[in-house]
Amino acid sequence: MLDLSGREAVVTGGTGALGGAVVGRLIAAGATVHVPVYAAEELDAFPYSDHDAVVLHEGLDLSVEADVARLFGATTSLYASIQLAGGFAMDSITSTSLDTWDHLIRMNATTCFLSCREAVRAMAGRAGRIVNVAARPVLVPTAQMTAYSASKAAVAALTLSLAEELAESSIWVNAIVPSIIDTPANRAAMPDADHDAWPTPEQIAETIAFLASPQNSVTRGALVPVYGRS
Repeated sequence: MLDLSGREAVVTGGTGALGGAVVGRLIAAGATVHVPVYAAEELDAFPYSDHDAVVLHEGLDLSVEADVARLFGATTSLYASIQLAGGFAMDSITSTSLDTWDHLIRMNATTCFLSCREAVRAMAGRAGRIVNVAARPVLVPTAQMTAYSASKAAVAALTLSLAEELAESSIWVNAIVPSIIDTPANRAAMPDADHDAWPTPEQIAETIAFLASPQNSVTRGALVPVYGRS
């Protein structure tokens, strides 16, 4: 049984479909969870806004150094940092603008880098857990996704390198590698797909919560597929 009693966690992207499932799982395991919020409307569908174990930090841009430092500076004994925030776009290489490239690098790679850096600072040499999110196209080449794949490949490389850097500090760093997640938005975008083959946010949250918990005593430097049957 996962036990995060008395431990603090940060979940970026915590108001999204996967983020809400992760926040709920961490709360159930006894954690206090800090959730950054970029825009107030994100909270409309977030079920834990008023939960005693959730601390909201509104008006933060995770691609801005000062905002990320403020988020992690609000923790007192951080144990786990889970980076779910990010963005997606797909197009042919000839139709991908520099603005799209910059946006994906900023949303996926920069936010992850800044959050990991500030998480390590907040952990201050204590044991801890960091979990990032790569993407299946990093491991399985996929057409029309060059910019997205590159931005998520940066997350994967950061994860592997940081896992080695922090091993002596007993801060385990891993990343999950999802394909398509069974969310209402994805079902609406792909109505004819086999939705039953897609893993649910709650199923993926179980893997994330384990990697972020003390019960994960040995796994570090892993890129963990969470494809389900998809």
